[in-house]
Amino acid sequence: MTGTFTFEVKATDGTARTGEIRMPRGVIRTPAFMPVGTAATVKAMYADQVKALGADVVLGNVYHLMLRPGAERVASLGGLHTFMNWPYPILTDSGGFQVMSLAQLRKVKESGVTFQSHIDGSSHELTPERSMEIQALLGSDIQMQLDECVSLPCSDDEAERAMQLSLRWAERCKTAFGDQPGRALFGIVQGGAVGRLRVESARALKAMDLKGYAIGGLAVGEPQEVMLRMIEVVEPELPREKPRYLMGVGTPDDIVEAVRRGIDMFDCVMPTRAGRHGQAFTRFGQINLRNARHADDPRPLDPESTCPAANGYSRAYLHHLTKANEILGMMLLTWVNLAYYQDLMARLRAAIAAGTLDDTIAQVKAGWERGDMPPKQAG
Repeated sequence: MTGTFTFEVKATDGTARTGEIRMPRGVIRTPAFMPVGTAATVKAMYADQVKALGADVVLGNVYHLMLRPGAERVASLGGLHTFMNWPYPILTDSGGFQVMSLAQLRKVKESGVTFQSHIDGSSHELTPERSMEIQALLGSDIQMQLDECVSLPCSDDEAERAMQLSLRWAERCKTAFGDQPGRALFGIVQGGAVGRLRVESARALKAMDLKGYAIGGLAVGEPQEVMLRMIEVVEPELPREKPRYLMGVGTPDDIVEAVRRGIDMFDCVMPTRAGRHGQAFTRFGQINLRNARHADDPRPLDPESTCPAANGYSRAYLHHLTKANEILGMMLLTWVNLAYYQDLMARLRAAIAAGTLDDTIAQVKAGWERGDMPPKQAG
């Protein structure tokens, strides 16, 4: 693959920025939401649907793909882009979070982490070098360093131990990544909920001169105010000419507040997971299609939405599909949710370019606060 990785800030509004990441496989417009394609699929969606909604990049995951079908197998079949029929940029997470949250009998050492698969109990070892090797075999465009993610709350000592280990692993990942034209390695800022540790981590990673920087170890159960405070602590320490990625976040409210604080990239399973469980994200807020009040409602979820799943099917039908556990219901609501997230990102990008971000966020939140009106009040 030939070409370069570049990032350009096109406009700012306060701390918020809108810009473009340019890579050989395409342009990522920021702020960007990356649909999660953990196991080489964005659940319940076709690849061309995901692209049509406005997604410029999707996310895959080392932990899941190394367990099945295996990185070497994906490489032998032409790489992850060919395997999942997605010719555009792909970011792969290193697997650190999943090892913490899913794996069994996890043991962390200086060399790496050993664990047993949550699928079949088989034993595996993931080192910084192996994580980079897997990501190279997959052929992803943006690759993440292996880090150790701790759950919050935790002690300051535990946060510092994991942060320092993650920094040493980042150096090893940088060496193992080597020179891959057109691809990028991102470091991950750790440090729990301790501001001084976050600053130390960010400064050390900045000195490594990586292509981009993520903030990890948040959205793991801490209150939103803690997450936002950590962003505010880290943001001034990160290079302004490089992209910033808040990992695993989140709700629409989390996203708009993080964009306000200068974050460029997001990913989260929330819109796809919610869609499989009868929940829809809309400009009226979140709607539970399992609720009996939708059973006789002929209205679409949102007649103003450009998404066919939101404007072309009755709430009664979506309620029926959801209650009957029909696969189509999961597909339609996932479509609704990803469309809403991508429309929100497009609106935020336009607002930053126009210098109207605060007003736009206020309008978005006012819609959520008004909520979803029942049929007799609609109009």
